[in-house]
Amino acid sequence: MQTEGCTQEDAVQKIISQWQNQGFATDSLLAMETIGRIKRLEVILMRKLSANYKINYQISHWEFDVLATLRRTGTPYLMSPTVLFDSMMVSSGTMTNRLQHLEKKELIERIDNPEDKRSLLVKLTSKGLDLIDRAIASHVQLENDLMKNISKEELLIINLLLKKVENQLPID
Repeated sequence: MQTEGCTQEDAVQKIISQWQNQGFATDSLLAMETIGRIKRLEVILMRKLSANYKINYQISHWEFDVLATLRRTGTPYLMSPTVLFDSMMVSSGTMTNRLQHLEKKELIERIDNPEDKRSLLVKLTSKGLDLIDRAIASHVQLENDLMKNISKEELLIINLLLKKVENQLPID
């Protein structure tokens, strides 16, 4: 089984070939190949994106995610910790540790919530805003560079198909 535009056997195809050699029918392995490619892409892409954050901005992937989540909310770049950790799909304990770390680096600050004096809000500092603005520009450029050999039409099709896959899976 060869994908159009790909003539050399890759790591996923090698695995599929091994299962075929063990008697599994090609048709029964199609979902395995698809999921294997998605998993492999996730690992490869995260390595490249994380290296960009670390080398150029001295932040980790999760730090980028927290800062970018705050940044995309728009001015005043402010969220409750609960909304922040819900949007990032991490536990409240994990988020608390991450916020403490980012606060020590002066990238965020926690301020009183004017609507509820018992709670705090998380806000980007000017240092955090400057950092994430530079990192986002670099991130977008890197993503475009990584996809440069795929046409706009192909990207639209890939996105449509990935959305279809995602929508048919239950969220636990």
